[in-house]
Amino acid sequence: MWKIVVAFVIFAALTMYVLSKGGDIDMSGEKHGIDAGHDAKPAATAPADAASAPASEAK
Repeated sequence: MWKIVVAFVIFAALTMYVLSKGGDIDMSGEKHGIDAGHDAKPAATAPADAASAPASEAK
């Protein structure tokens, strides 16, 4: 039993070390609204961009 506790403590310490060295890690959970920080294009423009690329190369 004591080996399990020691292994857990070592694993927890290693995890905290890796997370502290990881840089900007957000552990606050799922975000909604303006502060979500997504930089994605709207879904309607993504297929048009992908479809126009091969056509422009063919000319």
